[in-house]
Amino acid sequence: MKINPYLIFNGDCKAAFEFYAQSLSGQIEAMTTFGDTPAAEHVPQDLHNLIIHTRLVVGDQAIMGSDTTPDRPTDNMSGCSISLNVDSIAEAERVFSALSEGGSVQMPLETTFWAARFGMLVDRFGVSWMVNCEKDQ
Repeated sequence: MKINPYLIFNGDCKAAFEFYAQSLSGQIEAMTTFGDTPAAEHVPQDLHNLIIHTRLVVGDQAIMGSDTTPDRPTDNMSGCSISLNVDSIAEAERVFSALSEGGSVQMPLETTFWAARFGMLVDRFGVSWMVNCEKDQ
């Protein structure tokens, strides 16, 4: 069993997942718009560009997501963080720097009593991340 985060956006899912693919060195395996589905005729034309489903693979893990429709907006992504556990300080620094671009750092990436590096941020799409490197390998 794997547990995969599924993120819901208010229209910027495509931009977010392209940013995550670059920041996390991942591969987008799927990105389907509402207009690409058999149900396209039942969706207003101005919503056809919204993402109905996407999947980003990083190593053997995946993050998935979609846009919601304007009649069902999400408030925000608070109350949940995606925790990234990396194998080296260099990778922690690279990922933290990439994800924090245009976002806000909640806790700088630093040494803690449990980790070689740990930091928290909210990215420019409002998603909270924790980057953790328990020991440098």
